[in-house]
Amino acid sequence: MPTSKIKRAYAEGRYGQIHYRVAGSHGVRSPLLLLHPSPLSSYVFENLIEDMARDRYVVAPDTPGFGMSDPPDSPPEIQDYATTMLEFIARLGLGIVDVMGYHTGSLTSVEMASQAPSVVRKIVMISATAFTKDETEQFKRQYTPKPIAERVAQISPGWENFRRNFWRMEPSDHRAMNIYLQGRFNPDWSPWGHRAAFNYDISFALRKTEHPILILNPEDDLWQYTPRAKDWLRHGRVHDLPGWTHGFLDAKTAEVSQLLRNFLDA
Repeated sequence: MPTSKIKRAYAEGRYGQIHYRVAGSHGVRSPLLLLHPSPLSSYVFENLIEDMARDRYVVAPDTPGFGMSDPPDSPPEIQDYATTMLEFIARLGLGIVDVMGYHTGSLTSVEMASQAPSVVRKIVMISATAFTKDETEQFKRQYTPKPIAERVAQISPGWENFRRNFWRMEPSDHRAMNIYLQGRFNPDWSPWGHRAAFNYDISFALRKTEHPILILNPEDDLWQYTPRAKDWLRHGRVHDLPGWTHGFLDAKTAEVSQLLRNFLDA
């Protein structure tokens, strides 16, 4: 099948406008909602959107305060992001959806299922923040917001580290640079996603959900923590992706799409 061209649009949300990317057509399969990691945007999903949209309707919003979506007035929690996304899919009339989240987005996907179990059908998570209490406190200190001058000074040297050691699987320098710069947008509220993630009890949320869950575990910065989540899954599994890291959605688009179809269409 040919790829489906991505369109972009805005919807009204409780915090203002929500920007989103969309492709594909409604059919027998549930629409697929894609939720990006913080502090990035739905841009990270573009190649995956086109591939998955060959046989279903795919929607990828910028969560509030990221990409081109308006921010809240104060720092939200994962529960707030989930409520906003449930309102978003209701506004678009999507009905029952499958949800795939990436890092912070994966937490939001689980919380959506907790808040509205009849709206979410299946969940795919990319990694899980399965931290101990001490690890959570350490991450909170690591992601303390930095002054503007310090953030600006780090842009050039930070790019080399990002490209070589973090988003190193991305085959396109052009896309890697755009993703890197998106992570430096909106410094007043871009740290809010990490803050919300560190405040969220993913172990409690996973233990209580009845939804089928597939957790993809690439060899990224959460590689060592994600396997712990398997003990909290009632109807799910962790699928290790050794050798894969950030950028794999573009480097291995066909393989990722096949993993998703095998799980979502089973």
